[in-house]
Amino acid sequence: MSVKDLLIPEKLPRHVAVIMDGNGRWAKQRGSIRIFGHKSGVKAVREVTEASAELGIDFLTLYAFSTENWNRPKNEVDALMSLLVSTISTETETLMKNNVKLKAIGCTSSLPANVQEQLNTCIENTSNNNGLTLVLALSYSSRWEIIEAVKKLSEDVKQGLLEISDIDGQIFSQYLETSNMPDPELLIRTSGEFRISNFLLWQIAYSELYFSDVLWPDFRREHFYEALLDFQKRERRFGKTSDQLILKR
Repeated sequence: MSVKDLLIPEKLPRHVAVIMDGNGRWAKQRGSIRIFGHKSGVKAVREVTEASAELGIDFLTLYAFSTENWNRPKNEVDALMSLLVSTISTETETLMKNNVKLKAIGCTSSLPANVQEQLNTCIENTSNNNGLTLVLALSYSSRWEIIEAVKKLSEDVKQGLLEISDIDGQIFSQYLETSNMPDPELLIRTSGEFRISNFLLWQIAYSELYFSDVLWPDFRREHFYEALLDFQKRERRFGKTSDQLILKR
């Protein structure tokens, strides 16, 4: 029996977020430059996306490029932007075949014009798909997102569209990039690092965290199934006790 066969469909998370880490180290281990690792990581993206679509998961958010990544060497950033364009272009057919809708979160206006154009084209082409929503976090950081949300919320208060006394967690969430999505129930990070790296800090308040030692270019659907199976073994209490959950059942 495979790991996939052990999964309980009714207990799958609606939203899975992934910090795709380890591309650079994977390339270094092979005596190659970092961009080789990024290119090799595309297969892992395809495998996890197809696995999510097949399982019926609603949202898959991938941390593709952070606002801090702009500080990397220019040649690496330029190569990453070029890779983004070519990958989005070549993978559109696969997204259509798997009924996947593409979305993007982050300060996408800071991306090069050709990246924005290809991204917007793919988003438009897949907009009528109603299966998995694949969310790319591009030029994204959670602190940036929260600050932008505060600015928008403050402007609405200033304009009289919102009362300060009305502001709560639910209202604030509506100003975030993920306003039309459920919070991720599961966050996966690859490569053995134990950090959140400024990713979805508000949204993962009660997410289950899963850390894999596998470097991202080697991550396959079997590793993804293992993360999902581990998630299904967790007791999600949301601040309550185990006894309270038993009584509720």
